[in-house]
Amino acid sequence: MDEKAIYPYSLEYAKQSSPQDVEQYKLSHKQNIACKNAIEQAIRESFDGLRLGKNSGEQVIADFGYDRVNLVLANTVQRKDYDGHFSHDNKAWAKTFPISEDMVFDRDRRNDFVVDSHPAVLDGFINQTRRAFAQLKPSVQKQLEAVPKDSKTIKDPIKDKGAR
Repeated sequence: MDEKAIYPYSLEYAKQSSPQDVEQYKLSHKQNIACKNAIEQAIRESFDGLRLGKNSGEQVIADFGYDRVNLVLANTVQRKDYDGHFSHDNKAWAKTFPISEDMVFDRDRRNDFVVDSHPAVLDGFINQTRRAFAQLKPSVQKQLEAVPKDSKTIKDPIKDKGAR
């Protein structure tokens, strides 16, 4: 199984799909949490109390890739959309990422990879990450963009069309 691969569906969908999907879901979810922890550590290490160090997310991006870092950051902003510390641009950007609802026993598993750093500092981290992504060559950027910009959430085939 590919550790870098992001599993885009819920645990419920994975269970109804195949044992391989369940394993890929678990691995992807574990990597999302590890990425969240790495982002928090990078912010702790590069924030001096006034400023966030330049390129503070380079190592996180190198370890987890833009796709997962963007997913974790977008998920965080989506879950904390009410917070005025996030810029309107970052809120709009986060809404372009389809993140499948993932409820298990009335608990939203997307909350497992919400970054808990101060939102104002995290907003700066998101700005840095978005700038770094935008500076990629356009052909590389297109390859890394894995989600459509016009959808808000991934439609779960089970909920939308019934079981396979």
